[in-house]
Amino acid sequence: MEQKTNGMKKFINDPETVVDDMLEGLLIAHSDQLKSIRSDNRALVRADSPIQGKVAIATGGGSGHLPLFLGYVGKGMLDGVAVGDIFASPSSQQMLDVTRSIHGGEGVLYIYGNYGGDVMNFDMAAELADLDGIRVETVVATDDAASMPKGYEHQRRGVAGMFYLYKLAAAKAEQFASLDEVKRIAEKANSNVRTMGVALTPCILPAVGRPTFEIGEGEMEIGMGIHGEPGIQRGKLQTADEVAQTLVTAILQDMPIDKGCDVSVLINGLGATPLEELYIFYRSVHKQLEEKGIHIYNRYIGEYATSLEMAGLSISILRLDDELRELLDAPFATPFRIQN
Repeated sequence: MEQKTNGMKKFINDPETVVDDMLEGLLIAHSDQLKSIRSDNRALVRADSPIQGKVAIATGGGSGHLPLFLGYVGKGMLDGVAVGDIFASPSSQQMLDVTRSIHGGEGVLYIYGNYGGDVMNFDMAAELADLDGIRVETVVATDDAASMPKGYEHQRRGVAGMFYLYKLAAAKAEQFASLDEVKRIAEKANSNVRTMGVALTPCILPAVGRPTFEIGEGEMEIGMGIHGEPGIQRGKLQTADEVAQTLVTAILQDMPIDKGCDVSVLINGLGATPLEELYIFYRSVHKQLEEKGIHIYNRYIGEYATSLEMAGLSISILRLDDELRELLDAPFATPFRIQN
């Protein structure tokens, strides 16, 4: 039944059990790919884990962003994920449980977004894992170019571009590379990807029942974060071509890309943006990059890091070289994505 509370309309049962109900449904639907290792289902791992002799990769974060974070657990991708409440960090114990369960003898790499609660709890889990004799290394995603100015990249948020860190590091791990090598690839991906987003509407947290922020009719906000963090510019709604021009220009100013270089482009919907609009936007991006002599080697278009029912989108551009190109082509399969 459709749930309506204080103007909120969602297909849920109880605002307090949204994450629990979602996780139960996910595990029922994808029991061939995922398994739970906790009674509360807040720690999920690959159905075939642990894989002996392979570096394991773990992530985690708040719910409300599907398919980020838990949607990227699967063959050729991540080994495990700790699941927090909506827009809230998972606990250090949940992350530690994931770490212990996926460890195959070669160490564990943490990849997650640069948010205070996540950093604190993941660091604590890594310290506890060390007491168990499990070596843990960490790469924090910082691809959101709008969240901090150039020169402060280490303080930026991690958003949709995190997909590329997962994809490339996991492909390296599948080659049974060392933990140091897998970490190097994740860091290389992080330094070569930039994301810029734009929001049109707020989202509603089920337990709160009202919008997380206000934005006027006919307005948009460039640079807004996936939790509703303030952006860098609010103004009148522009055309897809105009928005694409603004976002692409900002990315290329922050991360120059030479003419003739290959890139991968990810056009990400934030939860309520139709695919039709994402393809209209991609058309504009493709044209702009082509005019600059930048070749799009491959593209991903769809929902990769959402914010509940927020309307808006983001673009991530990954600068490629031969090494990253080969890893990007590697196959993977998760409940939400398949690449053969």
